[in-house]
Amino acid sequence: MRNEVLLILNLIIVYGGVVLFYRFFKDRGLIAFVAAATVLANIEVMLLVDAFGMEQTLGNVMFASTFLVTDILSENEGRDRANQAVNVGIGVSLLFIIVSQLWLLYLPSANDWAFDSFKVLFSNTPRIVIAGFIVYAVVQKIDIVLYHKWWAFTEKRFGDRRSMLWLRNNGSTLISQFLNAVLFNVLAFAGRYDINTLVTIIAATYIIYIAATLLDTPAVYIARRISEKENGWRKDYEV
Repeated sequence: MRNEVLLILNLIIVYGGVVLFYRFFKDRGLIAFVAAATVLANIEVMLLVDAFGMEQTLGNVMFASTFLVTDILSENEGRDRANQAVNVGIGVSLLFIIVSQLWLLYLPSANDWAFDSFKVLFSNTPRIVIAGFIVYAVVQKIDIVLYHKWWAFTEKRFGDRRSMLWLRNNGSTLISQFLNAVLFNVLAFAGRYDINTLVTIIAATYIIYIAATLLDTPAVYIARRISEKENGWRKDYEV
């Protein structure tokens, strides 16, 4: 049960962190959160663990939090701000790829104790991070488009821009996360794991994403409440 408890704790900390960053630093805080989450997820995803009866990579919750961020920004700050957060994530991923590979080109001192560990860890990073870079850029943009498509649908169907937040949040993210689970794991791990293991990882990843997506809904409502309390309901941008 140790891994299961740690995953639940991780989800609470990460989603709670998103809400707190928005509460205290507003949209700039969420953009900063995306920058940090992008780097952390690309490192964390290299770890493979057993939890909830499934073999899975870590990083799923951290990746999921970036979708939570763009949904909050789409809801409260508009499409342009959400796209800006995605662009920051893309830029940070690219920077991380370049800098982490430069580390491996140095000649370590005779007294160095960390270089070999860095080499083991980050020599495998480029493929994973490049896969994450490509998939993140594509899938996050799709998620934002889907979010606003769902928003236009719910507003037309119910005549109220505020209603059905849970539907546009989950409806957009569940589709996007399916694409994320398949594309990322194929690009990052095909050939590294056998087919059965890869399919298991994809299935486990999406199951985790489903749970993570459904569990992020309260955070979206809390974030909207924070925005409304401070700014009122915004109507100055288009769905």
